Amino acid sequence: MKLYGALLSPFVRKVAVIATEKGISWDLARGGPGSTDPEFLAASPLGKIPAIDDEGFTLADSSAIAFYLDAKYPEPSLLPADPQTRGKTVFWDEYADTVLGTSGLKILFNRLVGPKLLKVGGDEAIALQGEAELPRWLDWLESQVPAQGWLVGDTFTLADIAVASTMRTLAYVGHGIDPALRPITAAWYGRVVARPAWAAVAEREEVVAKRIMAM
Repeated sequence: MKLYGALLSPFVRKVAVIATEKGISWDLARGGPGSTDPEFLAASPLGKIPAIDDEGFTLADSSAIAFYLDAKYPEPSLLPADPQTRGKTVFWDEYADTVLGTSGLKILFNRLVGPKLLKVGGDEAIALQGEAELPRWLDWLESQVPAQGWLVGDTFTLADIAVASTMRTLAYVGHGIDPALRPITAAWYGRVVARPAWAAVAEREEVVAKRIMAM
């Protein structure tokens, strides 16, 4: 499977971890805002990442891809069959992509992506706005994370992948999880990153991350 985007993106990382958990072989391909590559744009008409090409089937948006992969490659299931648990899983995916991601990406884009990757500069006022918003959502997360297990019970799901992926990206701009402030979240995150699939993706990501952070 071809995966368009960069692993520093929480949305691309989400898809990479899902695929790895399921034993799906994937290769990264370039793509993103401003790309004129016709193959990427065919897979992602809106020009956003991630997008995939799975044996000729193309799809964009991390959540859409997650649901597709779970249906096509059902083992291990990352979207529970139980209606209530499935609903909670989708909720956590939305939380990660919107409120947590929106606040965090204001910081990420204006302090890392814009200045270092796209060379278009950044707006510090927007980054500070993100910093002001972020604690509310991190504190709420700390109040919801279970002391043991996973976000929606005893089963590792898309919920854990989506939220942890956003947290991993926030660490690049100095907003990773502080165990002293949020110990329950830190313990849960430690369980996520200990999974072999997460570690395999992180190893591939680290190569690029070191180069970018040195810019």
